[in-house]
Amino acid sequence: MTRILLAGANGQVGAELRQALAPLGDVVAIDRTTWDLAEPNAVRQVMNEVQPTLVVNAAAYTAVDKAESEPELATQVNGKAPGVLAEAAESMGIGLIHISTDYVFDGKNSSPYLETATTNPLGVYGETKLAGEEAVRTACQRHMIIRTAWVYGVQGKGNFVKTMLRLGAQREELRVVTDQIGSPTWTKDLADAIAQLAPQLTLETAGTYHYTNSGVCSWYDFAIAIFEEAKELGFPLQIQRVIPISTEEYPTPAHRPPFSVLSLRKTSALLGGSPPHWRQSLRKMLAELKSA
Repeated sequence: MTRILLAGANGQVGAELRQALAPLGDVVAIDRTTWDLAEPNAVRQVMNEVQPTLVVNAAAYTAVDKAESEPELATQVNGKAPGVLAEAAESMGIGLIHISTDYVFDGKNSSPYLETATTNPLGVYGETKLAGEEAVRTACQRHMIIRTAWVYGVQGKGNFVKTMLRLGAQREELRVVTDQIGSPTWTKDLADAIAQLAPQLTLETAGTYHYTNSGVCSWYDFAIAIFEEAKELGFPLQIQRVIPISTEEYPTPAHRPPFSVLSLRKTSALLGGSPPHWRQSLRKMLAELKSA
C-alpha cells in the first residue's frame, strides 16, 4: 500500500497535489497548523506516526521580498526543514520529492538552464531554497528535486494571475515589467507531473529535474495574455492599457533573475512528452477560476 505524506498541503501547489496524488494511494496531507516545520522533533514524530512510503514536500517560505527581512524564518523552512525530512525519509528507507525554484540561478543565461547549470542565487529566498536542495541531496539517496518557476493556480492567494485580475478589475492602466523572461507554470500541470514522476522514483532516477509549462514570455506578455483570455471568458475588467516597463522602474527588496527559463528535456523524457504550452494552461485555469 502506497502511503504518501504530503507536506505543505494547503499551499497553492499542495492543494493541487492532494488531488493529483490521490489515485496513487493513501495521501496524508499536513500543513503548518498540524506541525511546525521549524521543529525537527515534530517532523520526526509525524513521520513515525504516519509511516509513509513516500514524502512529497510542497511546504516552503515563498514570500520572496519578505524573506530579505526574515532570513532566519526563511532559512528554517526552506533551508533546514527539507534536510530533516530527508534524514527521516532515509532512515525509513523511503523516497522524497522536494519542490524547488528557478531562484537558485542568477538569470544571466541566454539559453534554458540545465539541471547541472551553476547555481548563484541573488537573494535570501533563492539562497535558502538552494540550501534546502543541498540538504536533501546530502541526506536522502532516493530523492527528486523538482525546480519550477512562475507558479500560479486557482488555489493561490498572491499569484500573478490573481493579482492581475484584481488590479485589472480596479484600474484602467497597469505597468508591468518586460525585461524578465520565464515560463508560467499552472499548479495543476505541475501537480500532475509530480504524480506521474512519483512512481518512477528509484535510485537510478534520483536527482534534480526541471518542470514548467512549455513556451516563454515576459511578465508583460503574460499580463497581456491574462487580460485577453479573461475578457473572452467574461471576467469584469476595467483595464484599457498595459504599459511595458523595465525592472529598474519597478524596484523590489529582492532581486529577481532576469532569465528564468528552465530546460525541460530531462523531465520530458521521463514523462514521455513535453508539458502543455503556458497559454493553453492559462486558458484552462481561468475557465476553472470562473466556474469556481
